[in-house]
Amino acid sequence: MRVLIEDIQVFLTAPDGQNLVIVKVLTNQPGLYGLGCATNSYRATAVREVVLHDLRPVLIGRDVSRIEDLWQLMNVNGYWRQGPINNNAISGVDMALWDIKAKMANMPLYDLLGGKCREQVTAYVHCNAPTTEEVIDKTEKALASGCRYLRVAYTAYDGPGGDGGYICLQTTGKAYDPKRHMKSIVKLLETLRDKYGDTVELMTDTHQRLDPVDAITLAKDLEPLRLLFMEDPLPLEQIDWLPRLREGCKTPVAFGENLTTPTDTHRLIVNRWIDYIRCHLSDIGGLTPARKIAHLAEAYGVRTSWHAPLDMSPIAMAVQTHLDYASPNFGIQEFYAASEASYAIFPGGPTYRDGAIWLNEQPGHGVDFNEKEAAKFPPHDRPTVWTEMRLPDGTIHTP
Repeated sequence: MRVLIEDIQVFLTAPDGQNLVIVKVLTNQPGLYGLGCATNSYRATAVREVVLHDLRPVLIGRDVSRIEDLWQLMNVNGYWRQGPINNNAISGVDMALWDIKAKMANMPLYDLLGGKCREQVTAYVHCNAPTTEEVIDKTEKALASGCRYLRVAYTAYDGPGGDGGYICLQTTGKAYDPKRHMKSIVKLLETLRDKYGDTVELMTDTHQRLDPVDAITLAKDLEPLRLLFMEDPLPLEQIDWLPRLREGCKTPVAFGENLTTPTDTHRLIVNRWIDYIRCHLSDIGGLTPARKIAHLAEAYGVRTSWHAPLDMSPIAMAVQTHLDYASPNFGIQEFYAASEASYAIFPGGPTYRDGAIWLNEQPGHGVDFNEKEAAKFPPHDRPTVWTEMRLPDGTIHTP
């Protein structure tokens, strides 16, 4: 008997303050369903409507086993392809279909992807805080947990001061001084390198907030500190400057969390402009294109470091961790600890222990969804404010 898509449901919940979009694909087999993450926290309702009103009518009655064919169908269905809203909608369905296929095979998703290439998925954690002392305190806690890969920055990507909250949850805009950021981040990283030597791997993120010449200058200034990578040194609109950055210094580069078209990664990889590709799986269309990006990157000596912020559900975190296990060119995995409320909503979510991320080895991606718990944390309709970054003269700036 063929297993067909019987219905598709979408749920919105916000246990950690960021809207999450969850897709549930139901089949004609009792008890067999798949779950996917379609999260675009800043356009959550738009993504929900695309899934329900555009993709759902096209997909009901289709064979769940034809994942590649259904991905291609969803990609061309709206005629104008790609974009963060369309791709997030596709991602939710795509991850759910992979979940179903692995459950039907009665194996963890990584086995369906070719099996494990390693015994653990090593993680890096964030040590962001308003002051140097607080950054060091977070670093000590991370080291005590078994982690030696640390991404370091001041909270507002500027300099010491301000609050210590997760920046994407801020309810006011921020002032940003690129020159101050450049000086302060170098000094902070120098302090940590002097304190810990080579016992830790350090990373930092400019979050695309530097003009090209400043990005090249900062990369050169960071070179003596031997970073694992500097993340997103340039805005998407200026990536053609990456070859000049590569020519100017040896600081490794990680790039890609804002890319929404899978093919945009190609020139970054085949030209070897970057060292780590770190797309957001929900924004590029799910596991199907991510596998292809990982394979292309392997051929050109580029490692993976997929994006994993709080505006991604534990379902997506699990899916990309399965891909990490199965990718020979895995580099490092970002990890943000979810709240207890989030784990109640997503039982079986990946956990952090001893500097690594661990899965539960269940068939599929291993994460379930508790609708009753999710309903306790309804989505919010507050406008996005943190992206309103302004330079000292008041000019709005890339966030």
